[in-house]
Amino acid sequence: MNAIAMETDTVNNSQAASLEATRPFFSVRDMHAYYGESYIVQGVSLDVRKGEILALLGRNGAGKTSTLRTIARTDDPQMRQGEIWLDGQPVHKMKSFEAARAGIQLVPEDRRIIAGLTVEENLALARVAPGHGWSLEQIYQSFPRLAERRRQDGVTLSGGEQQMLAIARALARDIKLLLLDEPYEGLAPVIVQEIERILHSIKPLGITTIIVEQNAVAALKLADRAVILDTGEVAFAGTAKDVLDNTELRHEYLAI
Repeated sequence: MNAIAMETDTVNNSQAASLEATRPFFSVRDMHAYYGESYIVQGVSLDVRKGEILALLGRNGAGKTSTLRTIARTDDPQMRQGEIWLDGQPVHKMKSFEAARAGIQLVPEDRRIIAGLTVEENLALARVAPGHGWSLEQIYQSFPRLAERRRQDGVTLSGGEQQMLAIARALARDIKLLLLDEPYEGLAPVIVQEIERILHSIKPLGITTIIVEQNAVAALKLADRAVILDTGEVAFAGTAKDVLDNTELRHEYLAI
């Protein structure tokens, strides 16, 4: 290979690396979704880089949960237009189980802990699906409360412990994108801090997180960037600090 060809290859490799560094790991493009004929998600677009935490905020009824459920490809709401891309994969063409296998894990507001199964059985069941994530040992190291209660029926845990179990169960699968719907609801501040510690700890692993949370200030302090929805549309997209520093924006769209 001559010097000119080698130099050209070096430039091309450098450009490819630069493009990869700036390319969003997860993207939503002009997403529209409906519950029956009710138009809920109205042209939402957003980008998230690998390992980032995005706070998806807005008043009640803004379309936050519907956006998460559409991303996870649940049956409701129904996506009728737009594209969803995760690490180059066309999620918008997938069923919910295919999206889960591709690495998208939704932790819903109701947590959906399986009654009659212990903490460890809930975790083991999550690992039955193809493509395992964290081992039980890794989970218990990060969630010592769950290790202490591994033989306890999952539904008898406290609210905070159930939330930890729901997050741990998602991490037990092969995960790239974690979707959290109201993870702090009804939890004591000390438990919220524990969950925040866990979410910070998974960032270096390249796990991307989108968090919907009514406690907007807590979510913004945790997040890198923020998207604010208003009646199903994006009203603002920027850094979390931009929102924290903008009193007028917070008052208009978040009532804080």
